[in-house]
Amino acid sequence: MKPWISAALRTLAPAASGGLLLYAAFPPLGLWFLAPLGPALLALAARGRSKRAAFAAGTVFGLVFFGPLIVWLANLGTLPWLALTVVQALVLGLAAIPLPKLLSLPGWPVFAAAWWVAVEAVRGRAPLGGFPWGRLAFSQADAPYAAWAALGGAPLLTFVTALLGSLLLYAATAPADRRRKVLAAACAGAATLVAVPLTLPSAGPVKRTAVVAVVQGNVPRTRSLAEQARVRGVAANHARETARLAAAVRRGGAERPDVVLWPENALDSDPTRDPVLGSLVADSVRALDRPLLVGAILRGPRDTSYNAGQLWLPGQGPVAFYAKRQLVPFGEYIPARGLLGGLGSLQLIPRDFTPGSSTKPLVAGRVRIGDVICYEIAYDGRVRDSVRAGANLLVVQTNNATYERAFEGGESDQQLAMARIRAIEFGRAVAVSSTSGVSALVAPDGRVTDRAGTWRSATLKRRVPLMEGRTVAERVGTWPEALLAGPAVAGLAAGLLRRRRPSAGPSAGFPLSEETPHKTSLPAAAGR
Repeated sequence: MKPWISAALRTLAPAASGGLLLYAAFPPLGLWFLAPLGPALLALAARGRSKRAAFAAGTVFGLVFFGPLIVWLANLGTLPWLALTVVQALVLGLAAIPLPKLLSLPGWPVFAAAWWVAVEAVRGRAPLGGFPWGRLAFSQADAPYAAWAALGGAPLLTFVTALLGSLLLYAATAPADRRRKVLAAACAGAATLVAVPLTLPSAGPVKRTAVVAVVQGNVPRTRSLAEQARVRGVAANHARETARLAAAVRRGGAERPDVVLWPENALDSDPTRDPVLGSLVADSVRALDRPLLVGAILRGPRDTSYNAGQLWLPGQGPVAFYAKRQLVPFGEYIPARGLLGGLGSLQLIPRDFTPGSSTKPLVAGRVRIGDVICYEIAYDGRVRDSVRAGANLLVVQTNNATYERAFEGGESDQQLAMARIRAIEFGRAVAVSSTSGVSALVAPDGRVTDRAGTWRSATLKRRVPLMEGRTVAERVGTWPEALLAGPAVAGLAAGLLRRRRPSAGPSAGFPLSEETPHKTSLPAAAGR
């Protein structure tokens, strides 16, 4: 085998394997314990390599990871799926260019974990508002150490997950003369990372509760994309399921809920301007004599439109709404509409939505709803704003019918996994209300207490705690992300300084690669 082929395989094979194992950690497979192996294998692929090789490793890792992770996007078309996969892979590839320098520093497992936090911070913000899907933390809802999220949010949980993988590689690659000492240190570190969350005190006593009903009306799976864009019949489905719940309450077979939830896009227009839809919602509220949160397309001044959750109260009608703030590019607005708006399925988006600005909870008696619409659950700040504004229940209104239409790729379960992390992070019960599934009720500790599968009508009903306390993660806000990403920047600066000085040799736990001459320092070799 030619030397360059052998070198390429040593770089790309572990990168591809790492991407595949990280994908397997996420739903639909959900093998959460494989997640640390992803960062470990990417580090193995990038160590001691050139900038070009590190870029190739990061890009291959990204392609193998994001391709199957977001394959559900192919329900909209092959091009959107491939385009987003390539963009995210290139972002990861570019971010991996300085990775060899970080991996050459003493204590490199910490710098490698910080690198993951920094990369996710960038991916979650750019381009076009970012794409936080696939963050390490979102694969860890079932991990015994998931409670780290209550201390430092998703960034801290990502850091811990990446550090576990880095410690594993640190121990596996230790020089023979130091292997026992390095292995002991790595095991102690890993044990600490797993054990500390188990010692955290449980939440205080529950003072108030409420019965929450989530209505999943369903939508025909066989509809075309154009038909999915015209969902007027979905409202009737949800009204019918709500009428069944009301009948069960009248018979004494079910407890009357304190609040009823319909999903995003349950109504395809504004019920205050559409008499038919307005009457349908009013009848549903009257039947149960309870507040109803509906997902609707609301019209604003100057021909603006909002993707919103609208709260209806018995005898009062619509009293408040929350408008989605984090809009989906090419889904709820089209960048460069004049150039791209006429292409393919983008023609089904006739106008751009207007982002909302309010974070106030929607008040339904003792329930203060922090509404988070679909994609927003992936954004730390959007959820945090709702909790800080006083929400004691988080509600995720979502419409996944488009993304699970032809074949199911796990989008609904991936979104539910995010909701579970948010429950832990903010100590709040979370209700996920979907048109066609997955709908669910999640306890403040992240456990799924009720769940409705995809492509069926269902009603979930359970008494949930209305928590008032504040977690450490909510109090500290964005500081964990900034502090945990900081070592990656500091490490790069240190690496540049070390490159200008003679080096005594490679750091412990990181043997020289075959590409590195024995008399050349690892940082210098990495920069070739």
